[in-house]
Formats: sequence, C-alpha cells, structure tokens
Amino acid sequence: MDDDEYQAAVAAFIHAKGVTRCPTACALPTQATVPAADRAALEDYAIARAQMRHRRLVGRQQSLLGPATNG
Repeated sequence: MDDDEYQAAVAAFIHAKGVTRCPTACALPTQATVPAADRAALEDYAIARAQMRHRRLVGRQQSLLGPATNG
C-alpha cells in the first residue's frame, strides 16, 4: 500500500466512523484546556468502569467461595 492509498484508507475510515480526535486525548494528563463536558464524561466513564470491576470481583468471589452469609 503506497502513501496515497494509506491516506485514502485513513480518510475513508475517519469519514465512516466519525472519528474527530484521538481517543486517548482525555486519558492522559495534558497541558491543553480540556472542556468541562469532556472531563465530566471521563469521570463518569471511570466511575462506571470501577463499578463494573467491583461487580465482577464480587461475582468471582461468590462463584469461588459461595455467597457470603451473616453470623
């Protein structure tokens, strides 16, 4: 694939998928000003992932040890 074909393929992918910026732009610290909406969306995403990890951990523990009982 030559450079022109590569550029055309990338442009077609961006057009088809609607990618407008690097998906990792909000994942790492930056010196740029990140809009409040993007910061809030990233925080919501991080909370949702943490909750999912916790649910999976509890599920694995229950499948290995059985449900917890009180007393």
